[in-house]
Amino acid sequence: MILPGATLGVLGGGQLGRMFTLQARTMGYRVVVLDPDPGSPAGQLADRHLRADYTDPAALDQLARECAAITTEFENVPAEALERLSAWVRVRPPVAAVAITQDRIAEKSFLERHGFATAPFRAVSSTADLEEAVRVVGTPALLKTSRMGYDGKGQAPVEHPGDAARAFDQLGKVPCVLEERLTLEREVSVVLARGDDGAVAPFPVGENRHRDGILETTMVPARIPAALADQALELAGRVATALDYVGVLGVELFVATGGRLYVNELAPRPHNSGHYTLDACTTDQFEQQVRALCGLPLAQPRLLTPVTMVNLLGDLWAGGPPRWDEVFRRPGVRLHLYGKAEARAGRKMGHLNCLAENADAALELALETRDALPVKPAR
Repeated sequence: MILPGATLGVLGGGQLGRMFTLQARTMGYRVVVLDPDPGSPAGQLADRHLRADYTDPAALDQLARECAAITTEFENVPAEALERLSAWVRVRPPVAAVAITQDRIAEKSFLERHGFATAPFRAVSSTADLEEAVRVVGTPALLKTSRMGYDGKGQAPVEHPGDAARAFDQLGKVPCVLEERLTLEREVSVVLARGDDGAVAPFPVGENRHRDGILETTMVPARIPAALADQALELAGRVATALDYVGVLGVELFVATGGRLYVNELAPRPHNSGHYTLDACTTDQFEQQVRALCGLPLAQPRLLTPVTMVNLLGDLWAGGPPRWDEVFRRPGVRLHLYGKAEARAGRKMGHLNCLAENADAALELALETRDALPVKPAR
């Protein structure tokens, strides 16, 4: 076990790294962040911020020398960086698991090989592949880049067979996945931690709503039958075990018509839909990330109150700084800002956790508060 007083490293300095840093320092650890951005949200709070590229050999070697263990805050850290670090220091999640989740073709093929249901898909690397994929998968479908897509980026709808070539061109003809667009009842997710000993500690299932491909709200408890929630928790645990995963994992799931669960995507890190745990559970996903990284026993999460998390996007700053008084005058609303200097449309600047007596009331409170924040233009 790596105990408080040791130094932990993080590759990536965004909001997930920031919240990890806050929790690790609260628990008594020092933190070093490697991120090229001089304004890195995590770097602002870390004991040391190494401002260098993720493949910089000198910076990676310094990180390995200073740290007892290293984690990542995003899945697209270059594989060579993780491999270099893992030769000298404990890296969690394991490099092999991260490599699978970096590539949609690899991830979906892994899930298929291990018997996990996904939307029907085909890999696409050429125009000939695309034509065959459209024939097999059918339409409507979604064409997604195999690498680097997130928050709705790197994907294009294929409503009819004739749309496929245009979508492939739009995405730069890079390797892609064409997947059937399922008819959905809900989108849900399970955030869990898995330890070196194989112990799995899941958080309650969250019900997610997206707007323009970006997560808007996560509602807990999810409005699904208890038996289906249990199935989702069990399914997510089996995915983590199949990956031989150690760390915090986000498992995005589709609830299709008739209540069947499909695995959508995996995130080898804390997940946006798990931010509700900061205020509504007996432990949170970032404490679990520290525990798993350090080989400590995992905490056993328990929901304390119904909650809705709502993301605060840069659009809310369009008329000036949001009206934060609207947050503080509402009981049960908790504000989390990420320390980002520039607000841009679609950029995640923070979130609210809204606590209430039931899930529907929490959702209503979240949307009401979020919508009260923008400064209205003067007439």
